[in-house]
Amino acid sequence: MNNISWSAFEYEEKKRSPDWFWALGIIVVAGSITAIILGDAFFAILLVLGGVSLGFFAVRKPQLITHELSDKGLKIKDKMYLYKDIQSFFVRTEHTPALFIKTKRIFLPVIVTYLDNVYPENVKEFFIENNVPEEEMKEHYSEKIVERLDL
Repeated sequence: MNNISWSAFEYEEKKRSPDWFWALGIIVVAGSITAIILGDAFFAILLVLGGVSLGFFAVRKPQLITHELSDKGLKIKDKMYLYKDIQSFFVRTEHTPALFIKTKRIFLPVIVTYLDNVYPENVKEFFIENNVPEEEMKEHYSEKIVERLDL
């Protein structure tokens, strides 16, 4: 079978209003002042660093990532996931089409990538032909919480 290649953004970009940044600033400053009053300077510093990081990630534009399915495995950007290291996969077709792969990694074993400009059934067929088991997967509940909070 021929290789399948596509490009997709690493995440869905969200426009944030100035009010969102003001709210972030107020929460960080109030939390830091409270931590200092309670005698926990380390927590205050941690809150400031976390708030600044969140602000930077909020304005960061998503990168366009290239994906390629071949006889060896799935290549995302410069990282190759061999079929022997993929425990299972799932192709979601409703909402935004996405590919979920469960790897043998200990930290963040499930990788989600969007299927832009590619037919999801072809991707599914590729994994089945390479003897990767199909297992229904969904986004982690923490991702749903972050989406609800508009972070």
